[in-house]
Amino acid sequence: METLAAIRWCVPTLILVVALLIQPSVSIYCEEDDCYDLLGVTQTANSSEIKKAYYKLSLKHHPDKNPDPESKKLFVKVANAYEILKDEATREQYDYAIAHPEEVFYNTARYYHAYYGHKTDTRAVLVGLILVVSGFQYLNQWTRYNQAIDMVKKTPAYKNKLKALELERTGGVTNKKKGNKQINKKMEEDLSKELELDIKGAEKPSIWELFGIRLLLLPYTLGKLLLWYGCWFWRYQVKKAPYSWEDASYLTRRSLGVPFQSWRYVDESRKDDLIERRLWEKPNMESYVAEMRKESKRRR
Repeated sequence: METLAAIRWCVPTLILVVALLIQPSVSIYCEEDDCYDLLGVTQTANSSEIKKAYYKLSLKHHPDKNPDPESKKLFVKVANAYEILKDEATREQYDYAIAHPEEVFYNTARYYHAYYGHKTDTRAVLVGLILVVSGFQYLNQWTRYNQAIDMVKKTPAYKNKLKALELERTGGVTNKKKGNKQINKKMEEDLSKELELDIKGAEKPSIWELFGIRLLLLPYTLGKLLLWYGCWFWRYQVKKAPYSWEDASYLTRRSLGVPFQSWRYVDESRKDDLIERRLWEKPNMESYVAEMRKESKRRR
């Protein structure tokens, strides 16, 4: 019972303390002043009366007309009050705050949304977000690429290629001096630049692969895709022409579910064999799958 009585006493006290600490929502507009009083108009004044009152006071208290510091402060307040009351939306919010001063959080939220929410251009935010995402994407691609290059340079195959290139450059003569490490290191860097390192899954970054560039070129990409589908339909569905090697390669890769980057590393003779099987046709694909299963069981 004592605990319940203590809670009943503390709750109203806490509410009173919070109410005293929180700034009245009306004061966020014109501070301790009333916006209508600052302009010398009533709450029922129309827009033309508010505008007329503002121009009259601005001529009187403008710093160019009146050098008095107090007059300058009053001019700032008058200008702020006019900015609030000249707009129908903010004036309506201010009138609501006057009529409902107890709704502190609601009135404060409406004020900051009206004065700061609309000042941020959505298009600018969207462009900024795209640039940030593209920047992170580019940095991530370079990080992955450099890590892959470092791993490749530690492999015996890369060192053998580097050694062979060094022998080719020096005419079969190698520098066996151990004290000239800086020169050897520089030569290694120069030679490594000549080696074409094509690493699967970690290709050299390109700006054309960035999200922002792809989004910018989206209309062109869609147009090109529609044109490609149109030509495909006309050539192979209407005219019934035989598939070209490139198009047959595309159909084969799609039937096998092989990504383009992986298909690039398939041996050319293997590609020709798969294309000749015409795997995009269902019976041929079923026969190929059955053959692969038998091959897999035989190897076990």
